[in-house]
Amino acid sequence: MSPQTTLGSFAFRPLDPLSDAELVHSWVTHPKAAFWLMQDAKLQDVEREYMAIAAHPHHHAFVGLHDGEPAFLMEHYHPAHVELVGLYEPLPGDVGMHFLVAPTDTPVHGFTRAVITAVMEELFADPATERVVVEPDVDNKAVHALNAAVGFEIAERITKPEKDAYLSFCTREQFRTALAGEAAAR
Repeated sequence: MSPQTTLGSFAFRPLDPLSDAELVHSWVTHPKAAFWLMQDAKLQDVEREYMAIAAHPHHHAFVGLHDGEPAFLMEHYHPAHVELVGLYEPLPGDVGMHFLVAPTDTPVHGFTRAVITAVMEELFADPATERVVVEPDVDNKAVHALNAAVGFEIAERITKPEKDAYLSFCTREQFRTALAGEAAAR
């Protein structure tokens, strides 16, 4: 299902580690993607990373499409098996998420907010998803604001091997409430 916004339509397709590697490499090594932690990655590093994700039963990567064109990256994972193992007690229905909007020379106001909304709609389209879990870097103020806008609440600061992060959660109800508040504000 493709969420429709005033900014166009959004859809998702599985990321192909080989045919998408060059495109994704250009996204994850861009200076605006510093928090993705792949600034110095070579093309082969990106291929290997996404081949490992494709082979993992609890981690999945998707290219996000805006009006049919690749525009962002979305990963979802099972936090009991990937990323957050031993850092919190996962509940049934928890789904971890990462997203990255492709760099552009012509930014569109509200686009990143539309992307995170589409990502959340996609995750909650699965009836088994009860709560989305994220662990953004504590210094990533832009994503903290976006997360709050779609209903995430910070639970605690955690230390991961690669970063200090804010463990944050968003239930289906919190997401619906955030969307309703946004609609009412218009």
